[in-house]
Amino acid sequence: MVCGGFTCSKNALIALNVVYILVGLLLIGVAAWGKSYGIVSSINIIGGVIAVGVFLLLIAVVGLIGAVNHHQVMLFFYMVILFLVFVIQFGVSCSCLALNRSQQEHLLKLTWNRMSNATRRDLEHQLDCCGFMNDTENIAIYTSDYSLCKVPCKSTGCKICGNVMLTHSGQALRILGGVGLFFSFTEILGVWLAMRFRNQKDPRANPSAFL
Repeated sequence: MVCGGFTCSKNALIALNVVYILVGLLLIGVAAWGKSYGIVSSINIIGGVIAVGVFLLLIAVVGLIGAVNHHQVMLFFYMVILFLVFVIQFGVSCSCLALNRSQQEHLLKLTWNRMSNATRRDLEHQLDCCGFMNDTENIAIYTSDYSLCKVPCKSTGCKICGNVMLTHSGQALRILGGVGLFFSFTEILGVWLAMRFRNQKDPRANPSAFL
């Protein structure tokens, strides 16, 4: 049976906004998990995902209030803003999935170079590693960092921080991109539901009061 009645459309819109709240919390949680390693703290994409997650939470609240009260103005702004969120989230999610290893390494190198020595030492202790990248291009920085590294594993041979960071950053970006891309398409469904529900008459309301 097709869900075409007022009550059914209302319940569907409410349920969808509850899902949006969960999605917003999930995006924020996964992005925060990536940041907790200190490896993507300066990558604008991660910050963008967190911003989209927070914004989605706010929009979901507006959608819930609009759906419960059948508020014409709130539903209109909900449709417009939700479509804009879809465009932003779709773009950010595609960017997360499109970043290859060399691009991630370049961003992480910029992050590492901007860190203070104290921040680098804290990160090395957290990830149990030493230095950024032990290659020709980064040998000077690696030698300096390795001499200052005081991680216990140094006596037995530590992992290189750059490789550890790349593993975690790639994992976080794939999860963020996949989750964001999947749920961005549900936002189009939300726009359609809100548009249809907005144009339906509340059977309990005064017909002359319907806009």
